[in-house]
Amino acid sequence: MSMILLIVLVLLLIGAVPAWPYSRAWGYGPSGGLGVLLIIVIVLLLTGVL
Repeated sequence: MSMILLIVLVLLLIGAVPAWPYSRAWGYGPSGGLGVLLIIVIVLLLTGVL
């Protein structure tokens, strides 16, 4: 279950990269938020909580 969550978070992080013209105005908000969430999940996986 935790591996599926990690894969989904990585895919969301890749999808939030501002690579298209309409998403460049978003700034670092989407990818930054997902990056923080990904770091939290990785730390929880390494400590054995998830």
